[in-house]
Amino acid sequence: MKPFWQRAASAVVVALPLSMPLLSPSSAIEIMPAGQVDDTYQQRLFESLKNARTEVEGRAIENAIWEMWMAQAPTQDIARSVKDAMDARESYDYDRALALLDAAIAAAPDYAEVWNQRAFIRFLKEDFDGALIDIEKTLTLEPRHFAALSGRALVLMRQGRMELAQQALREAVAIHPWLKERSMIIPEPGEVVPAPGGRDI
Repeated sequence: MKPFWQRAASAVVVALPLSMPLLSPSSAIEIMPAGQVDDTYQQRLFESLKNARTEVEGRAIENAIWEMWMAQAPTQDIARSVKDAMDARESYDYDRALALLDAAIAAAPDYAEVWNQRAFIRFLKEDFDGALIDIEKTLTLEPRHFAALSGRALVLMRQGRMELAQQALREAVAIHPWLKERSMIIPEPGEVVPAPGGRDI
């Protein structure tokens, strides 16, 4: 199974407006162009993700959030650098991907997604400590970044730090109940992990 970083980010086209149909449990949410996204809209989007009643609905909202994150690149040059880095990663040219992301971070240190993408490259290069540093920066800039939390869990698992990995997974699933990695949560003795559909772990 591909890591969540790879499955999700590879499916996103950089800097496109949000256009995917999106429903909350109670009503339709209007999809706004990326340049018009405000804090209230983002909050509604994450609330809808948390309360999605079906996997199809959850995936649609997840994709809209990914488009929003990618479209938050401050300039088209940064967006292109991130896209080029993702293409290099898909070609297993991790050194080029890392160089592109290093430059993008230097130019746009407040752009959360560029840190997340570099964390993934560092993970693939087995620089686990570096990946965790970049994940921490991602979460400082975007605390709801469920993919970064999932990525943290994967890194911690590779380090054998299973208790902390489980904690990170639970934090990710609390934000995104339909996250595929939810199946990796190990119930505590006597615990019943409820199915997704708007309910917490």
